[in-house]
Amino acid sequence: MSSEIFSEDAADAEDGPCALVESLEQIGSKWRLVVLHELQGGERRFNELKRATDASSRTLSRVLDDLQEMEFVERRLEEDAPVATYYKLTPKGESLCPVFDEIECWAGEWLAACDE
Repeated sequence: MSSEIFSEDAADAEDGPCALVESLEQIGSKWRLVVLHELQGGERRFNELKRATDASSRTLSRVLDDLQEMEFVERRLEEDAPVATYYKLTPKGESLCPVFDEIECWAGEWLAACDE
């Protein structure tokens, strides 16, 4: 009986932290978070994201490719002159918006207290 309890507790412990760690590995880089946050406002052109994030073209391109590969962002190419590339959140990316809202609320309460 005690071995059953131990194995259930071990399984619960593995599910919690492992899911959190895996999630943070996918979205946790500074640039990924910045880009995902910027795209909450809707579709943006590459150069708009570059200006808004202050990322280099190389960094932004790499981050957008990563986010697209992980299905957080989708890319749309408009080939009319001038050629433009647009990015927007996928439903998977949009599902992070409430998470960002909660983090901002937490930061407003706790990070402001740290500045005092």
